[in-house]
Amino acid sequence: MSTTFWCVVPAAGRGARMGADCPKQYLPLAGKPLIAHTLERLAAHPRVAGLMVVLGENDAHWPGTATLHGKPVRTAIGGAERSDSVLAGLHALPPEVGDADFVLVHDAARPCVREADIARLVERAAQADGGLLGAPLRDTLKRAGEGGRSLATEPREQRWRAFTPQMFRRGELAAALHAVARDGRAVSDEAMAMELAGFRPLLVEGAEDNIKVTTAADLALAEFLLARTA
Repeated sequence: MSTTFWCVVPAAGRGARMGADCPKQYLPLAGKPLIAHTLERLAAHPRVAGLMVVLGENDAHWPGTATLHGKPVRTAIGGAERSDSVLAGLHALPPEVGDADFVLVHDAARPCVREADIARLVERAAQADGGLLGAPLRDTLKRAGEGGRSLATEPREQRWRAFTPQMFRRGELAAALHAVARDGRAVSDEAMAMELAGFRPLLVEGAEDNIKVTTAADLALAEFLLARTA
């Protein structure tokens, strides 16, 4: 197994739920664009060999970063869906990354990922043919009906929240993403594509402050978390 891994960072989305004038990955966070924090955390990790950032077509906000912490930062153009962008990033990886090599995929809008969690994922998922960071669901889970009324309480046992990074072999993940595109199926993350292909990714528990910035409140929370862990 390789000792270092490339990381694909899909960043082609518009972040419509944020309601901002620019894609959420470029919103200011603690003095720099949100995506800059994410990329710096990834590049600083000793197990990350390089970053493949997947941008939207005609992205005017990308600053043109070529290296971080002495590691290459390359770009590719993504597609309409997250799965299209991740697939484009996989295809654009340098030739030394073989189909049997593991790669990481991490959300551009998760700037608070912890070094220890990446290390734990890399060690454990590589022994299980792939996996993802997450956390067991701890809150009571309700099923809603019309008008926002609670219909039932759902069991929370064996339910997890899925985070990133997610880690799979390049060839197997590319094949799984090709299959969902061919079948016209929508997937919310890479693990779902792998599940549909018959794999059972390992769930690796990580810190719950590895939040995905989706709303203005998330942005404020991310700034607090970054200041606390700086």
